[in-house]
Amino acid sequence: MNGVFQIIGRSIVQALQELRVNKLRTSLSLLGITIGIFCIIAVLTVLDSMKNNIQKDMDTLGSDVLYMGRWPWMDEGGEYKWWEYWRRPSMTPTDMKAVESQVPDAAFATLCLTIGNLNIKQVDIDLTGINGYAVMNYFDKIQNIEIAKGRYLSYAEMDGGNNSVVLGDEISKGLFPGISDPVGNNVSFLGHKFNVVGVMKKVGENMAGFDFDNSIIFPYYAASNLVDVRSLNYDPFLAVKARAGVSVDELKYEVEGVLRRVRKVRPGQANDFAINQLSQISERLDLMFGTIDVIAMVIGGFSLLVGAFGIANIMFVTVKERTKVIGLKKAIGARSRSILTEFLVEAITLCITGGLIGIVIVLLLSLGLTYGLGFHVTLSVRNFFIGISISAVVGVLAGYIPAKKASRLDPVVAIRSN
Repeated sequence: MNGVFQIIGRSIVQALQELRVNKLRTSLSLLGITIGIFCIIAVLTVLDSMKNNIQKDMDTLGSDVLYMGRWPWMDEGGEYKWWEYWRRPSMTPTDMKAVESQVPDAAFATLCLTIGNLNIKQVDIDLTGINGYAVMNYFDKIQNIEIAKGRYLSYAEMDGGNNSVVLGDEISKGLFPGISDPVGNNVSFLGHKFNVVGVMKKVGENMAGFDFDNSIIFPYYAASNLVDVRSLNYDPFLAVKARAGVSVDELKYEVEGVLRRVRKVRPGQANDFAINQLSQISERLDLMFGTIDVIAMVIGGFSLLVGAFGIANIMFVTVKERTKVIGLKKAIGARSRSILTEFLVEAITLCITGGLIGIVIVLLLSLGLTYGLGFHVTLSVRNFFIGISISAVVGVLAGYIPAKKASRLDPVVAIRSN
C-alpha cells in the first residue's frame, strides 16, 4: 500500500514539474480542459443560483397562491389566443366575494388592478411611468408586504375608497428627496390628491411581476371612482391563497367551480378566465434550464475532447522522453502495473490542474456577479466536485493509452533507445 502511495506522490510531483519546465506546451494542452470545465461548471453554477433565487421568490410569494384574470401566463395547451383572452370579462369584487364566502379552503382572497404609466406629482417634482396597484383587503397578506415607515392601508380606507396611498421605496426617495419620512404628505395622480400613509420596505421585483420599490398601492374602490375598471384596457386579477395544509390543486378545483357558477359558464363551455400559479413559471423555466444544460454540456464536451487529445499528446511525448528511465525502472524490478499507474496518475493530475483553473475562474466571476451586480451566485460544493470528477475521468481516458504503451516497453529496447 505504501508503494502505491509513493508512486502516486511521485507521479503528481512529475506532473507539476512538467508544468514548470514546459510551461507553454503544457499550458496550451491544458487550455481545452480549462475551457471545457469552465463552460460546464459556469452554466451549472449560474442555473443553480437562478433556481435558488426563484425558489426564494416562490417561498416569499407563496407557491400556494392562485392568480385569476383574463390573460393566462402560458399558452393553454396550444396557440396563445390573445384575441379571445382580450374579450373575456374582467374579474370583479363580486367574484372575489363569492370565493371568500363559498371556498372554505381559501385563507385570503383579494382583487388587484394594475394601472400603468401613472404620472405622480409632489409640489414641483414629477415622476412618470409609475405602476399603481389598486387593491382590496388582504393584498398585503398574500404578497407579504412589509412597511418601513408609517402603516399599510386600513380596512376602512379600502372599503371606503379613501384617497390614501402607500409608496414604494424608490418612489418615496424620488418624490421626497432629503425627507426620511414622507408620511402625512400629499401626492397627486389620476387628477386627485392622495395622502401618504406608509412607505414599503425595499424588496426588488418578484416572480409574479410586482416591482413594489417603483410602484404605489392604493384602494381599489378609489381607482374605480376615477377610471373604468371594467374597460378592456384594464385587467383586474383575483389572487387567492390556500389555507395551511390545503394543496393548491384542491384550491384550484374549488375556485374554478365557484367562478364558473358566478359567471354563469355553461357545462362544457371553456372558462372565461385564466387560472395562473407560480409553478407554471418554474416548470417552464426548468425546461429552459434543461436545454441550456444540454447546450453547455455539448460545448464543454467538445472543449474537453480537444483538451483530452492535448493531454494524450503530452503523455506520448513524455513517454518518449522517459523511455530510458522506464527501461531502467523495469530492469531493476519495476512492474508494468507500477509504470501504468505512474503515467495514468500524471495524466489525471494534469487534467485536474486544468479543471481547477476553470473552477477558479468560475469562482472569481461568481464573486464579481454577487458583489458587483448584486446577482447572488454561489459555486456549490456539488458543482466543485462535478468539475473535479469530470477532469479526473478525462485524465483517465486521455492518459490510458500512453500509460499502457509505457508499461509494455521492453526494458532492453527501452535502455538502448536514443
